[in-house]
Amino acid sequence: MPKYKEIFWKIIEQINEKEMRQGEKLPSIETLMKQYNAGKNTILTALNELEKQAYIYQVRGSGSFVRKQKHSGYLNITEANGLRNSLREYNLTSKMLELKIVKPNSEVLANLNAEEDEDIYYVKRLRLVDEKPFSIEKSYYLKSVVPYLNQDIVESSIFEYLINDLKLKPGFTDHFLKLGTLNEEDASFLHLKEGEPAILLESIFFLKNGQPFDYSKVIYHQNAQFFIQGYNYFEM
Repeated sequence: MPKYKEIFWKIIEQINEKEMRQGEKLPSIETLMKQYNAGKNTILTALNELEKQAYIYQVRGSGSFVRKQKHSGYLNITEANGLRNSLREYNLTSKMLELKIVKPNSEVLANLNAEEDEDIYYVKRLRLVDEKPFSIEKSYYLKSVVPYLNQDIVESSIFEYLINDLKLKPGFTDHFLKLGTLNEEDASFLHLKEGEPAILLESIFFLKNGQPFDYSKVIYHQNAQFFIQGYNYFEM
């Protein structure tokens, strides 16, 4: 993991553990350089990433300040590893429902730019929050990028495995959100009834070089709650 990413996560931990309030000032760049034994550019990169992820805001000449965080129980769907970061105060577990190598169908071909004979890891898992069904994830990974998955990885954190073990460098993500209805099988996993409404999220994850490597479809329980913190500047 790049040095700036390590600092990024450590500052997030500091914000959460100290329960820092909106407007509280972070240590100066010079202090952070000494604290994390890092150069100025590395610290600035970490701070810019924190600002993009809406954890802080920066005021030129004044420093970096904590942004007001979301309400408890709300999920930030735009954040990498959003479930664990947004719902850290809850008991989060995963149950693997299916793991196999498949050939891509037309949908996967289109979203991953895959070849027809290419091997794809298909993962289906149930995510639980405080032992209650929260979502069903159906993910397709290019095996050429993610060469190995097993039950332990699937039921812990695929994101941490990709970053820490495979040393992948995620770039950007495209999300598509809509309201749909549950089929009989998915309804049974979520303890709901067939035909009931559910929130459907399709996501395509790209590496820094622009290559898509993960196409996921997540079906959320109708009780799920979401938030988005914007990152916009209007300059005159």
